[in-house]
Formats: sequence, C-alpha cells, structure tokens
Amino acid sequence: MATMRPSLLPFVLLAFLAASSAAAAQLEIGFYSKTCPQVEKIVREEMVKIIAAAPSLAGPLLRLHFHDCFVNGCDASVLLNSTKQNVAEKDAKPNKSLRGFGSVERVKAKLEAACPGVVSCADVLTLMSRDAVVLANGPTWPVTLGRRDGKASSAKEASAELPPANGDVPLLAKIFASKGLNLKDLVVLSGAHTLGTAHCPSFADRLYNNATGQDGAYGLVDPSLDSEYAEKLRLKCKSLDDRSRLSEMDPGSFKTFDTSYYGHVAKRRGLFRSDAALLTDDTTRDYVQRVATGKFDAEFFRDFSESMIKMGDIGVLTGTEGEIRKKCHVLN
Repeated sequence: MATMRPSLLPFVLLAFLAASSAAAAQLEIGFYSKTCPQVEKIVREEMVKIIAAAPSLAGPLLRLHFHDCFVNGCDASVLLNSTKQNVAEKDAKPNKSLRGFGSVERVKAKLEAACPGVVSCADVLTLMSRDAVVLANGPTWPVTLGRRDGKASSAKEASAELPPANGDVPLLAKIFASKGLNLKDLVVLSGAHTLGTAHCPSFADRLYNNATGQDGAYGLVDPSLDSEYAEKLRLKCKSLDDRSRLSEMDPGSFKTFDTSYYGHVAKRRGLFRSDAALLTDDTTRDYVQRVATGKFDAEFFRDFSESMIKMGDIGVLTGTEGEIRKKCHVLN
C-alpha cells in the first residue's frame, strides 16, 4: 500500500470533515415524523425500564456511543459481531470491556415491531446515549436523526482510532481534531467519566510498574496520582492484569451524572492517565478547576449537551448510504 505524503494529510482531513459536515446537515429533528412518529417515546419508555433494572448501565451505553462515533463515524459499526472472515470493532482490545449490546437489541426489537425496517441502529444508539444521561440526572439535548448503518467494522481500525486511556493531551487533542472536535470538547466529554466503572488493566499501570522491578517486584506509583487514592485502588487491583473487580470512575457517584468527576481530577484522583493529563494543559486544567468548584454545573451541562451533539454528527451515513439493519449485531 502506498504511503500518504505528510503534506497531503491536512487536505485529506479537511476533505473528511467537509464530507462529514455535509452528511450531518442532512440529519434533522423529526426525521421519522411520518415513518415512525413514536420513535423517541418508544426508546425512552424502554430506557426507563432498562435503567430502573440496572442503573449502572447508563455509563456503558454512553461509552458505546462514544466508541462507535470515534471509529468511522456514528454508524453503529461497533454493534456488529465478528465473522469468520472479519474481526469486528467490538472484539478490538479497547472494546473488550464494552457492555450494553443486549439493551440496544432490546430497544431495536421494540422499534422493529412498531416500524419495521425504518429506524437505524445508529439512531437507536444515539437516542439511547442521550436518554442514559437524562435518566442518570444529567442534561437533555435535541437529537437530529436520519443516520444509516455502516456495513464495515474493523477491530484494527478501532484499535488505531480510539483515544487511549493512557493518552496525553497532545495525542488526545490530535485524535479529537481528526473528528472535528476541539480541546474544549475533549475536556467536556471527559466528564462522561462521571458515569461507569473500569477494570484494573485500564489503569493499573499507574499503581504498579513491573518494568522497574526485579524478580516480579513492583516499582513506583505514577506520581501524578494522589498517593492515598492509589493505596485504595491497590486494595482492589492486586496486579497489572487483575480483572476480578471493578473500580468506579467517579467514586461515590458513578450512577449519577454530575460534576463530581472534575472535583476528583482536580485533587489528582482521576482514574486514568488521560484524566490526570487534563491538569497538564492550561485550557483543560482551567476548565477542570472551574467546574470542580461546584458553582458551574449548569454551564457544564450546556457544554456537555453541545459536545454530544457535535460528536453525534461525526462521519454519519445518510440518504442511500449504508443500510437500515433489522438486527443491530448483523448485516441484513
């Protein structure tokens, strides 16, 4: 395969963003007003039941949408199962811990019963992520609809395109910029870590550094992590690859959408290296410290809504592109 000249990369990025913007312009409020007018009501009613039965699913459903949009756009490709011929996104290493697939199929089945072959899985996931935030006491926002479902899903692309949990701000900013998102979107969308839990391998390298040890001994803790918090995490995570227990990303508030995440980050108690990295950049640090005061909750809610709308527009398929899957885990 030919290597793209570095001088061409900015033009390719601009072309992608222009195409993405043009497609997003075809999305609209009330897209299904004639073909499935009850779509939002059906999704919300089912989501109320899902979150009532499992409040901890709000975070995973929001994360599903995020992981979908960052790989080839918001096209529900993260929902596709692997086949003998192809390893799909959901089986990429960064996606191994994703949850909520069954809930998406449950909502999609309700819509198929009411409006067969009309509402895309991409729109279902976008609506579900919004409702997950609302039902966790977070903000609401209008969701434009009309996305179509992608026909390709690649674990290799997912591994290459998803923002890593150990990324620093320059790397994360570069990845976000490639999706049409800016530095403010980065620090605002990081606030989604107010919901959900994480397995030890995604952050245990901050607790144990085997590379500096001898005979299996562990080395020093990440100095950007509060030492008292690190000791609490060590009690849950016994080693770098301990998968036996989960840790709350926003301790004490992981089922509620609020601003307490920023309070933890400001005290050097963010769970991931990417959380800690927010304190190393002037722009992101200022935002973290401002929201951490607890005086700007309404501002953060507005910012989060705006960034979610932007993220939901990434690389969408519209018109006759892609398809409308009957079941979200498999192509028609």
